[in-house]
Amino acid sequence: MKDAFGLPQSLLVLGGTSEIALATARRLIARRTRTVWLAGRPSPGLDEAAGQLRGLGADVRTIAFDALDPAAHEDALGKVFAEGDIDMVLLAFGTLGDQAHDERDPEAAVRVAQTNYTGAVSAGLVCAGALQTQGHGSLVVLSSVAGERARRANFIYGSSKAGLDAFAQGLGDALHGTGVHVMVVRPGFVRTRMTAGLPEAPLATTPEAVAAAVELGLRRRAETVWVPGALRMVMSALRHLPRGVFRRLPV
Repeated sequence: MKDAFGLPQSLLVLGGTSEIALATARRLIARRTRTVWLAGRPSPGLDEAAGQLRGLGADVRTIAFDALDPAAHEDALGKVFAEGDIDMVLLAFGTLGDQAHDERDPEAAVRVAQTNYTGAVSAGLVCAGALQTQGHGSLVVLSSVAGERARRANFIYGSSKAGLDAFAQGLGDALHGTGVHVMVVRPGFVRTRMTAGLPEAPLATTPEAVAAAVELGLRRRAETVWVPGALRMVMSALRHLPRGVFRRLPV
């Protein structure tokens, strides 16, 4: 069960090798989280992540999970919830894709959409149902400021995150009053392996900063978290710019 400050004892990470997710797990383990499930494609990286978290004192287990295989989600994730209540689910999987390449390769673009949106819808609904059945818990969804307004430079990724963000907000409304809390986290540019080599955007942040914001959001039982917070005003301004003006910006 979560403590009076909303922090979980048990955590399920969907996207078990995500640097943001692992930074969050480390932070929560330092507080009170004792049981962690890392769901992801079986790999040395997943095993290494589990070992690192075990070294911090948590009971860590891994489970095979593939965002691109929605038909298997209910069975795989059901096994986790069958082992005991989960206080928090962190939906952290996703792919950036390669905009220039994916525009010329529709199948690659579809994989980005299927991973970031379709897979998240499937896994999110499975976990939401399980959390509702147990009567408590938080579903934390890693969205992105890229979903606030599609940019020429990454509109395939941005559109998939826009869909995910809208889905998560609607799911939060649907679960209001059930004991299940949905929190949408909208980071800006985060310095991770996924963004390595890309030009760094203004207000860039780190996985550790996102983890700190997630913890604060849980304590406040927030519904939306921006990282850093200043991006809320920046994106609000960009979202309302006339399209002709927005199109001329170097974004």
